[in-house]
Amino acid sequence: MSRIPVTLACWDYDRTRALEDGTVAVDGVDLTYLRLPVEETFFRMLRHGEFDAAEMSLASFVTRFAAGDAPFVAIPVFPSRAFRHHGIYVHTGAGIRAPADLAGRVVGVPEYQLTACVWIRGILADHHDVPVASVRYRTGGMHAPGRVEKQALALPPEIDVAPIPPDRTLADMLVTGEIDALYAPRTPRPLREGNPAVARLFADPRAAEERYAAATGIFPIMHVIVLRAGVHERFPWIARSLMDAFTRAKAVTEDRLDEVAANPTMLPWLYDEIARVRGLLGHDFWPYGLEANRHVLATFLRHAHEQGLTSRLLTPDELFVPSTREDHVV
Repeated sequence: MSRIPVTLACWDYDRTRALEDGTVAVDGVDLTYLRLPVEETFFRMLRHGEFDAAEMSLASFVTRFAAGDAPFVAIPVFPSRAFRHHGIYVHTGAGIRAPADLAGRVVGVPEYQLTACVWIRGILADHHDVPVASVRYRTGGMHAPGRVEKQALALPPEIDVAPIPPDRTLADMLVTGEIDALYAPRTPRPLREGNPAVARLFADPRAAEERYAAATGIFPIMHVIVLRAGVHERFPWIARSLMDAFTRAKAVTEDRLDEVAANPTMLPWLYDEIARVRGLLGHDFWPYGLEANRHVLATFLRHAHEQGLTSRLLTPDELFVPSTREDHVV
């Protein structure tokens, strides 16, 4: 029986590895898994639509969807999630000792619409009295000059966003104090190298992230899986087949995490870490599907709207292919 060839671009995750190595098959699909860095995947899919399906920045998808210009449809599979308190970096000479000190400052962001930055701004606004418009944002490459927004934005005038000089990087400007702080999904090189001019805002970011999780029940979603609209129109069943396969692949990894007779990882106390995470976030701490993620998605959509990325407040239901919003019952 012939199977439909589908090319999927996605990063190297433990929860997707069973899809990449063929341990888990996609029903009716001959899958080609392209293991690509996330920035490359997003750029190539947003600019050129190169893949049948791809991992996608949640913010990029939501922004395009709200503008009525999304060439993709989404399924409620979230290969990347991360807490983001650890992604706030400060120039140590700027006098920023607490989150509220960020108000009135100049803050670098690789792109204003990055999902990680949407979460950071939302967390700071909701929990630390840093309104979105109280900060001036400067965009550009972290370690290489020339990065620009992947897609055009129509922001309200009270939000001050401008690019840094084309020959400069955010990391260098943070070291020199030309920007006071940086919100970013990747750790800036000066911090990794021990430069004393750069530090994290939160001295104990894990503690701050655990407090946030306990207070809100949120484990932030970063990425979603999308299909080109034309693929979905021709083969609408592929959306559900992909969702089910991603779910089975995640279950393979969950089983490995519970293996203690022969530790599959190099972490000696993984069993204790898993128990700690489940105690805070629940047994299924990385859920797929709409209902299990409704609160997280609604919070993100509110942040995106309040930050000027969407002209209206979207609802979680409208983001996803109808066949993936619910399960059949026997």
